[in-house]
Amino acid sequence: MLTTMALSTHTTSTGFLLPSIHSAPPFFTQQPNPATEAIVIEQWTKLILSYARHRNLFYLRVEDAETGGDWDEVLRNDRINRRLPPTHLSSILAGMVAKNVATYEPAKQTRSVLLYWRLPEEWAEVLHQWASTTGQMNTIMTFYEITDPPVNSPLTNIPLPLLRKAITILAKSNRAQIIAIADGEGL
Repeated sequence: MLTTMALSTHTTSTGFLLPSIHSAPPFFTQQPNPATEAIVIEQWTKLILSYARHRNLFYLRVEDAETGGDWDEVLRNDRINRRLPPTHLSSILAGMVAKNVATYEPAKQTRSVLLYWRLPEEWAEVLHQWASTTGQMNTIMTFYEITDPPVNSPLTNIPLPLLRKAITILAKSNRAQIIAIADGEGL
């Protein structure tokens, strides 16, 4: 007997539209065929990055596959009784790091990544544009002033490792400079 799966999109409680592949049970299972698994990892990568951007999330840990939290509505699908196993998430994260859309953070471990839903080069441009439009050009600023401004900005809560990469990119083109001070660093 041949049965067909009804794949459908679904809007989460946070207003994120899950793609129809999220309703396919095999999507939550590591595939034995390497070509098929590569497609699954590519689809998970797109899903994770778009969800992270939607929710302004920067970190994803292997443990999130079990504990849920901010990632629960993506890493599981109660409608089909499926959850992404931690081992599969670990291989997806490795694939994301290999494609330079994530980096292991902290370094020298493989259980937590910093997601690049904007690449460091894109964050550099966001930072430069923000400094230009807010009148902060040629002004010394602390990292705290950038990541926790009085009015929310695209840079609000950006992780320091990502901010440092963006500033380094701007510094290479002489559009920013890091100044070390006794109590820390500034821009």
